[in-house]
Order: sequence, then C-alpha cells, then structure tokens
Amino acid sequence: MKNVLVLLLTQRYMLSVFSQMLSSLQVSYTSWFLDAFNYAIATNMDVLNLSIGGPDYLDLPFVEKVWELTANNIIMVSAIGNDGPLYGTLNNPADQSDVIGVGGIDYSDHIASFSSRGMSTWEIPHGYGRVKPDIVAYGREIMGSKISTGCKSLSGTSVASPVVAGIVCLLVSIIPENKRKDILNPASVKQALVEGAAKLPGPNIYEQGAGRVNLLESFEILKSYEPRASIFPGVLDFTDCPYSWPFCRQPLYAGAMPVIFNATILNGMGVIGYVESPPTWHPFDEEGNLLSIHFTYSDVIWPWTGYLALHMQIKEEGAQFSGVIEGNVTVKIHSPPALGEKSRRSSTCVLQLKLKVVPTPPRSVRILWDQFHSIKYPPGYIPRDSLDVRNDILDWHGDHLHTNFHIMFDTLRDAGYYIETLGSPLTCFDARQYGTLLLVDLEDEYFPEEIKKLRDDVINSGLCVVVFADWYNVETMVKMRFFDDNTRSWWTPVTGGANIPALNDLLASFGIAFGNKILNGDFVLNGEQSRYASGTDILKFPRGGYLHSFPFMDSSESGATQNLLLSGMTKTDTPILGLLEVGGSRIAVYGDSNCLDSSHMVTNCYGLLKKMLDFTSTNIKDPVLFSDSLRQEKSLYADKNQLPTRRTDVNFSTYSRVVGKELICGRDSRFEVWGTKGYNLQVRGRNRRLPGYPVIDLGRGLNSTVDTPVSVLTNTTQNMDDSPGKYWGFFYRDDIDMPVLVATHWLVPAIVAITGLLILFWRMQKRRRRRRGSGSGRFTNL
Repeated sequence: MKNVLVLLLTQRYMLSVFSQMLSSLQVSYTSWFLDAFNYAIATNMDVLNLSIGGPDYLDLPFVEKVWELTANNIIMVSAIGNDGPLYGTLNNPADQSDVIGVGGIDYSDHIASFSSRGMSTWEIPHGYGRVKPDIVAYGREIMGSKISTGCKSLSGTSVASPVVAGIVCLLVSIIPENKRKDILNPASVKQALVEGAAKLPGPNIYEQGAGRVNLLESFEILKSYEPRASIFPGVLDFTDCPYSWPFCRQPLYAGAMPVIFNATILNGMGVIGYVESPPTWHPFDEEGNLLSIHFTYSDVIWPWTGYLALHMQIKEEGAQFSGVIEGNVTVKIHSPPALGEKSRRSSTCVLQLKLKVVPTPPRSVRILWDQFHSIKYPPGYIPRDSLDVRNDILDWHGDHLHTNFHIMFDTLRDAGYYIETLGSPLTCFDARQYGTLLLVDLEDEYFPEEIKKLRDDVINSGLCVVVFADWYNVETMVKMRFFDDNTRSWWTPVTGGANIPALNDLLASFGIAFGNKILNGDFVLNGEQSRYASGTDILKFPRGGYLHSFPFMDSSESGATQNLLLSGMTKTDTPILGLLEVGGSRIAVYGDSNCLDSSHMVTNCYGLLKKMLDFTSTNIKDPVLFSDSLRQEKSLYADKNQLPTRRTDVNFSTYSRVVGKELICGRDSRFEVWGTKGYNLQVRGRNRRLPGYPVIDLGRGLNSTVDTPVSVLTNTTQNMDDSPGKYWGFFYRDDIDMPVLVATHWLVPAIVAITGLLILFWRMQKRRRRRRGSGSGRFTNL
C-alpha cells in the first residue's frame, strides 16, 4: 500500500498546485503532465487521479502517455468534465476507454447539471461514440479540506473523481500486495466498478454510464475475481427508456441506415489481447434472423481495452414485421499467458441484445441527417456558430443528432418523424427512401458527384431538402485570428459557422445562394418571438418562391456582435427564410442554425422546423409562411462576384473529408454500398481540388484506393482518418459477414506519412502551453 498511501497523502498538494497554475491565466504545459506521469511510472504507482482535462483528444503526446501509464498497470481515474448539461462535452483523458471516466451526481442521485454528457466524438462521422462516463459519484456540495485549514464545500466532477479514486484504493487494499499486480489492472478494476454500479432511474446511459459507484458490490466482484474479458455495457436493451436513449426513442425498421452501437471490450487477462474469431449473432428465435449485424472491432486490444461496434440493419423481408428481437452477440478474446503460465488465457464475452422493430415508415416521415459534411474541433479551428458566445470559441460538441442537437432529435420524434444519420457522402443513400434531406450547420465541401446526385434526386426522385445555414464572412474570420503559443503558430478559422461557398455550390442548380452578412436581432414569425444569432442572409432566390425578410443589423462590417451593437447602427430588411417548389419536390432554406443547437441556443425554432418539414414532407403549407404577399414575382439575383468566396490562405484539405480525399461510402451507410462510390456511380472517384486549397498528394497513399480483402480493412468506427491519430487504425480490424471486396487505404506510404506527422506534431507540442478557451486549449480544472 506504500504507493497508494503516498498518492493519497500528496494528491491534495498536487491538485492545489495545478489549481493555482490555472486559477488566473488558465494555462499549463503538457510537459508538466508528461513529467508527472513519468514519475508515476518510475515509482510503480497503483492509482492516479486526474481532476483536469480538455476537449483535445488529438494531443498525441498526452494521449500516448496516458496509454503508456495504463499499459504499465497504473489505474487512472479522471473527471469527465463540467460542461454539462450539454451533450458531446466529454473531456480528455476521461473519454479514453482505458481510463475510468467519472461524472457527478448530487445527494438525491440526480445527475449534476454541470456534469458533462456523452457520447464520445472521436468516432464521428463514420462511426458512433462510446459510452461515457463509465460511472458517476457524488460531486455536488462535498465537504473537503481547505489548503490552509478547516473545511469547505466543493462541487464538480473534479470532486467526484477523487471519490472514485479513493474507492479504487480501498479495493486495491483487499488484494494481498504480492498478488496485486497479477489481478488488478485498469480493465479488471473498471469491470468491478461498472458491474457493481447501481443504475439510477431517470438518467440515460450517456449521462450516468453504468450508474452510481457501489463500493460493496464492487468489493464482492473483486474478491473472487478471475482474469476475464467482458463487454461494457453487457446488456443493450433498446426497449429500456430512458436509460437506452436515444436508441429506445426510435425503433429499427427495414431499409434504414445501419443503427450503430459502439461497445467497449475490457480485457482483464492482459495488457494486450486479440479477437480470436469474428463476433457472432445468436438470435433467440426465428424472428431474430430478420436482423443483420455487421461488426467492426479491435483486432488487437491494447492497452487493456478495445471496441466492438455493431452495425445493425433489418432485412428487407422484415419490412412489415412488428415486434421485439432478442439474442446474444458472442466474441472470444485471448491473451498471452501470464508469468509462470504455459497456456494462453481465453475468455468468451457475451453481449445481450434486445431491439424493437416496426414496419418501415412511409417515405414522407423519414428524414436523413447529413453528418458527413460537419467538421469539428479538434483538429481544426472551427469557430462557434454564435459570435455572442465569448467563453467557448470552438465548435467541439460533435454537431450530431445525439449530442448538441439531441433536443431537436427528441422534438422530431415526438412529431412522428423518423431521423436517420448519414456519415458518408450524399452518393451513399437511396433518395427514393426519404422524404427530406436535412442539412444543418455544415462546414465541409462537396464532391462534384454529390452536387450532381442531389440535383437529380430533387428533380427526378422527389427528394426534398431543408437547409439551416450560418454566418460566413472572410473579414470576420481574419479578425478572429490569434497566435497560439501552445503550437507556436497562428490560428485562424478554416471556415465560418457554416461553409457558405460550398452550400452555394450545392444549391446553385436551384437558383439559391446565401450571402456573407452577419445578422443579429429579434423578430416575430407566426406569433413566436425568435432571435437571429449571427445568421446569414439569402442573396439569390428564384421567382415563384416565398421569401421572408426582417429588419436586422449587419455586424459583418463593424465586427460587432449583438451584445456590442451600437445604438446608431440601422436595421435593414434582409431575407433569411425561403420556401420553394421544384417540380414535385420542395426546398426550404433558413440562414441560422443556432436556434436548433442546444449548446448556445438563445431561442429555439423547433416550431419553424416542423412547419418547414410539413411543407417538404407532405406539402402542407402554413398560411403565414405562404402568404400571397411573400411570393416572389421576380427572382432575387446577385452576380457571381457578389457571392461569398473561399479563403485562399488556409490548407482546408487538412481538415476536410472531401478536399484531396477519395469519394467512398463508409461503415455508416447501407451494407450494399460499403466501400463503393455509392448508388448509380460506377466511375472511379477522384480527388476534390478547389482553388486556393492546397492538396497534399501522397501518390498511392492516403488518397488512393485498391481492391483488398476485407481482413485488412482499417477501422472506421474509431475514426481518426483526418487527424494525426490515424495510425490507430493499424491496431484494428473490420469484419463483415458478406464476401465482398471494398476499398481501403494503402498502408505502407501511410505509415511513412503518419510517422512524419507524429514527429512534427511532437516537436510542435513538446513544450505546449495550455489555455482553456483558446484555439487549442485543453486543460482546465474540473
């Protein structure tokens, strides 16, 4: 117990030093943490608590050192973050699977409002986030000692985390010291904690994880523990609401995009393990055969943990089925023999599955959400959507239906709509299956094939489109530039709140274009008070459409925001909402997405969204929105040189999934188009190159595809394709249950390129200064 006691005795001093370093300037250095972690490894420490964190999960020197810590059998406990009640706000390193991530609750067993929520966003857009936090503990108004003398009340996940660290230390103490390192490790301790936790009624799995930590139950598990592997969570009951939100909110049905769940493999048998054979689905009855599951998983499980992603589709013959499907997924894990053992360790993991299935809904109520064209921080400087927000300048919550758009998701489900997610290009879905394509707050470019297909889908296939854009102004972006001494480089936004030039390219066939104004102000529409928060204007719109204009102030020229606008500034009627019929299809566009984003929302516009969807999905026209006085007798027109232009001083290809990349359908799309260019596309894809966007071409490297057996496919669930962390894919393998050849990356040049990136990244961050609230800031007290 020596090292455990040393940690407990010195922990308060260590955290108080960090608190003093971060209290005024909110800065620290990665090198300080690396030195402290090296000390923990050198002294053979058992348990390490870290009540600090940030959103930058691509800080490789830090992330790799955490891997090294846990690989050396040090159990790390870390606070999940204080960015609640917002979703998608997990902090690193608590969001790593080899770390015990702790959220906070109050004494009434309610999730603390400040406690960050999941899911993890590493895997977006092609995959789905992991369950975090792992567990929750008391973190509100906890009595603790002052640095000087006496006690005081403390709140935060930084308080809940050391509570769990203390519990872990007590659990460590029950194991004889000579056996401690043989039995206790980051995986076995996490198994004891999550399996012994008490599930709380009310909160969902991305709020509470396994539930409230339970010392006695975890003790009972650990005292008779035998090394084994397991899956967390061990039960996926999609009929259990609200715990299984969002999966319990929308049943499965035939013809839908795959429903993806990303489970964690915990391997208590050794620091390294292997999947012995592909996972297998075992239905309990005949109806279970209607479910088709493809798996992507960690081929090599290191350190202590891996992932198992289920990609679930209902087969076409189940289009009229209504009922519940149950069964088990099994996967066999093995690890090398421990010291003194002759045979390898082996364990079979079981994941219990229960799903609700309904007949395929009508096309009119099916909405497809475009996730693929959303770019977030990290790695790029993607600015906030509302320029009024001063304390959180980065767009880092994932922009996913189940993170910062989760309230919108629930609202649409309550209205009877079914919403599916597309994490691949627009060529990768069948437009005949959907009533509306929903494009919200998108920052990426579009392949030429996507632009052509969308035009054909609207004109020939009856697909309708709803767009919520956001501000875009190059001069304002330039003013947001700052020098970041973390990386010793200038940081500048790679795009605005949305990529308006790209959206204008996508909508050009329909005569629609957005401008570069930054509009702010209150207005009333259909009797509802609304706030336009850093939205853009509509610059082009066809004759015959309905266009709504309101008096707003334009802050793009002054650089002011709504909170700083001068009383002398004048308001000008500016078009912001347009509705248009295109043959048998319909298009609705709006210039601000802040009213749908729960992160920094001022007022919501869910009522407006539902009226727009009523129009696009079923051609129901609200009399206020379609007043005869609003019908355009002539087109709203602007010359090409009046349209917003792309920045020519940024390397957009670094952050884009389109520029310099190959068009390919990922693991989130329908099984039949995995690894292809999409529906009705037989031509070989090509790199997308835009004026002013330099493209790094590695020859037959990262931008190339070859026909290759599925056994060497790189991981798409743990998505690192557009980041320096891409080499993670070499630890993983994908498995599908159909004999097809799909495209993959060429590994050898990729290894060379990534090695160079890692060296460069390490040099840039060797003495990296941390600033919470700046472009690359990651550490803050929690």
